[in-house]
Amino acid sequence: MNTLKLSIVYFALIFGTGFMLGTIRVLWIVPKIGVRTAELIEMLPMFVAILLSARWINQHLADADNISTRLKIGFLALSFLLVAEIALGMVLQGASISEVLLNHDPISGTVYYVMLILFALMPWLLNRKHS
Repeated sequence: MNTLKLSIVYFALIFGTGFMLGTIRVLWIVPKIGVRTAELIEMLPMFVAILLSARWINQHLADADNISTRLKIGFLALSFLLVAEIALGMVLQGASISEVLLNHDPISGTVYYVMLILFALMPWLLNRKHS
C-alpha cells in the first residue's frame, strides 16, 4: 500500500472509532457525569485505538525503515482528521472553524490536543526502536 492509502486507512480507523465513542459520550455519558469527565474517560479507548491502528499501519508498510514515510502517514492522517472534525462541527453544531478547533474545556481540550499529536506521531514512535 502506498502512503496515501495507508494515511486514509489510519484516519478512517481513528475517525470511525472517535465517531462511535463520541456518539456514546454525548448521548449517554455527558448527561450523567459532565463534559470534562466524559471526554477524559473517552481518551483511554481512543489511545488504545491509536496504538492498535498505528501498529497495523506499520505491519502493512512495505518500506519498514523509512522514517519520513511513517511521519507522512501520521501527519496526512491528522490533516484528514482535522478536516473531518471541522466539517462535522460546522454541519452538526453550526460552529465556525475557530469554534471547532478552539472551543474546548481547558483540561480535556489539552489532553485532546496531546492525543492529536500522538496520533500523528504514533506510526513513527512505534517503529523508532527498529529504525
